[in-house]
Amino acid sequence: MSPKIEKKDKILDAAEALFAYHGYDGVTMRKIASEAGVDLALAGYHFGKKMDVFEAVFQRRAGELNRTRLEALQKVQAEAGKSGPTIEKIIEAFLLPLEIAQESPDPGWKNYLALIAYVNNSAVWGEKLMSSTFDALVLEFLAAIKKAMPDADEEKIYWCYHNLSGALTLTLAQTGRIDRLSNNKCHSSDFQTAYGIMIPFVAAGFKEACKG
Repeated sequence: MSPKIEKKDKILDAAEALFAYHGYDGVTMRKIASEAGVDLALAGYHFGKKMDVFEAVFQRRAGELNRTRLEALQKVQAEAGKSGPTIEKIIEAFLLPLEIAQESPDPGWKNYLALIAYVNNSAVWGEKLMSSTFDALVLEFLAAIKKAMPDADEEKIYWCYHNLSGALTLTLAQTGRIDRLSNNKCHSSDFQTAYGIMIPFVAAGFKEACKG
């Protein structure tokens, strides 16, 4: 890796962690440069304004995330054949980011997914970044769900996805609230357990709520 690319990655890593924890408004270019251990002028040279850094951070892992999730969906579709995968298998593929974050040796994945949670809950950033980055993939999953539930009320499928997105977002945010509510019996950083529980929970919700 060239020194130039390495410095850019350091800036993005630092910005990713800061934005995930403090949000867009709570971070300055000076703080990003300081956290990355580079001059402020260098951070500006590579990325320009703070908004450019924010968007660069958001897009950096998006392609890999979309590709991995789509491959997971295509795999369960291929294994299921003409009948198509069950709703459980589709949800399992959709929730793959939780498994990625838990198993990846790169700690930046947890920061990135927490950043997605922040963006997805923002009236400003959600419209600006979530739709353009993830909607095409989400529509692939929704099409698979419709095939798995041909008699379902289509409007209810969209509402169930809305609830699924909210549950996933809260988990990705790692707020620590479940730690406090459970007296530390549960931990918001335990994505593996969250993943295992959310699959049957969400699947049962779709089956019950989407009846035609």
